[in-house]
Amino acid sequence: MQKPMRVMTERPLNAETPAEHLTSWITPNSVFFDRNQGAIPPRRIPLTRWRLAVEGAVREPLSLGFDAVRRLPKASAADTLECSGNGRALLAEKAAGNPWTIGGVGNAVWGGVWLREILNMAGLAPEARHVAFEGFDAPLGSAGVTFVRSIPIEKALAATLLAYEMNGEALPLKHGYPLRALALGWTGANCVKWLKRIVVLDRPFEGFFMDKVYRVFQRGQDSTAGAVVTGLKLKSIITQPRPGERLPAGRIAVLGAAYGGESDVDRVDVSLNAGASWEPAEFIGPHEPFAWRQWQFLWTAREPGRYTLMARAADPEGRLQPLRSEWNVLGYGSNGVQEHAVAVVIV
Repeated sequence: MQKPMRVMTERPLNAETPAEHLTSWITPNSVFFDRNQGAIPPRRIPLTRWRLAVEGAVREPLSLGFDAVRRLPKASAADTLECSGNGRALLAEKAAGNPWTIGGVGNAVWGGVWLREILNMAGLAPEARHVAFEGFDAPLGSAGVTFVRSIPIEKALAATLLAYEMNGEALPLKHGYPLRALALGWTGANCVKWLKRIVVLDRPFEGFFMDKVYRVFQRGQDSTAGAVVTGLKLKSIITQPRPGERLPAGRIAVLGAAYGGESDVDRVDVSLNAGASWEPAEFIGPHEPFAWRQWQFLWTAREPGRYTLMARAADPEGRLQPLRSEWNVLGYGSNGVQEHAVAVVIV
């Protein structure tokens, strides 16, 4: 029987994927993590009513129906999507926000059109520097703040997909039907759902979700002085066994996933003794840009006792996943080896 997702808030819906569903290269749509700032639309918008507006610093503003989008050259890309605050609950010092453990991440194969196809149709004006996305989800709370995010024009043209399919199916309603912006290799905060409007700007969009949240800042620091949350950090997680498991002595398959967003993962090492020594894991499954790499380590556990398992990813330039996460007020980018350690007991 499928383990239910761990729901942290109902309105807006925020729920993480059970670890057992992170052990495959593809994360099923039905258990793909939910992260929302506003209310999920109550029903699918009729495609005959939906329009995508493209405006701002363009030569020819557009209003495209869904059929017009579908007639454009199709693109397909695997992408590991992660909530900016994934792993926040594992930090030694509490940070503000939903208490994500490791389940605010998933990998899917997305189908759609490259954003550059549509921007080329509209024609970029010389002052075009950033692209803002707005969905038609309703804001929650008395302030009524609409979720709008912008990305640099370079990212928009190089590796941003407008997705209408997820794992071979029409994009599910809760994941942005009928169209979602996906800045490949960047956090979910940059991947606006229920897309209805694209605005090309001469500067980053100014607003609550650009300037007050999704910034990495410290206590006493103005949020606007902090770096904007963009790409995923280099990280490896252990998906099997789970913390606190009691396992019989013998051969044990330690499973995990490693990812780095725009950076590739070249190696994963595993420690069975809290980092005192390391041994190489082996990769299993596909190897695609922007997608995580599944790995396994076959451990022959002979002696009873308590063991602390750790996993550490490295990129092709030799950069290592840090031993500890860098704390910040909102707990973004939690990727420390120690925070993601798993303690088990061999009996």
